[in-house]
Amino acid sequence: MARSLGSGARGALASIGSSVAFGGIYFITPLLVPASAESVWALRNLVTLPIIALALLAVRQWHLVTEIAARIRRRPILALGIAACGALIAAQLWVFGWAPMHGRGLQVALGYFLLPLVLVVVGRVLYRDRLVWWQWLAVGVAALGVAAELVRVGGVSWETLLVALGYPCYFVLRRALGIAHIGGMLWEFLLLAPIALGLVALTMLDRSAFAANPALWWIGPLYAASAGVALILYVAASRLLTISVFGLLSYLEPALLMVAALLGGERIASGEWFSYGAIWIAVLVIVAGGTAEMLRRRRTGG
Repeated sequence: MARSLGSGARGALASIGSSVAFGGIYFITPLLVPASAESVWALRNLVTLPIIALALLAVRQWHLVTEIAARIRRRPILALGIAACGALIAAQLWVFGWAPMHGRGLQVALGYFLLPLVLVVVGRVLYRDRLVWWQWLAVGVAALGVAAELVRVGGVSWETLLVALGYPCYFVLRRALGIAHIGGMLWEFLLLAPIALGLVALTMLDRSAFAANPALWWIGPLYAASAGVALILYVAASRLLTISVFGLLSYLEPALLMVAALLGGERIASGEWFSYGAIWIAVLVIVAGGTAEMLRRRRTGG
């Protein structure tokens, strides 16, 4: 029991640390201007690679990397699937840097609020997961908010859709390929490393961004390293916590992303309050329902 409580406490600290780190990174991203979001993604890709490798060595799971290498030798087409996963996660990392640089941080934060609700639907449709009434209620309320936005402006922002729909595609493809672990993530980053290296080289040769903002010499690497550590904390939390607790704590990140965007000067337009309110209510339903379910299981020993 003590060991279990220790793992839970470590997992909660890792999850909170990850969310706080991602919120802080989101807040300082505008300091990277005039660097392009593409070069920021490229630097993040390259710096995260050794961090993932060290994490794998630390937990003695390097065999996950070599097993995928053996599978690629047997079926080279697997590399294309892994590259597709890499492209999907690269798009998410790119928009995470691009949005706060261009005053679109709130739209991405909204996508992160919607993401767990979309995953609930994906789990029901693709994997026949059973949904309880409060999960259906949350999905319905969130759908009402999305519908209101469709009526108001004729669509939901592409940034919100990229996060809310792109991540589920990424998770489903990883599961289908059998690479849904940190070893698979290393391969995803590795296959895109040549592109990232080329983009970083072009940025270094151009030097115009560094001339306009000399602080990029230290802010850029610090940003990338912090993002890599935050990612490892996130993965560690997913391993140490139950799915229910991990899912509930994951809502801290989009909340902090929204705070960071608001502190950065973005504002919620008057016509957007209904949609935001509906999605926040859906999140509260999920959190309240999940907390009640955990307490019930603890009481019954289930």
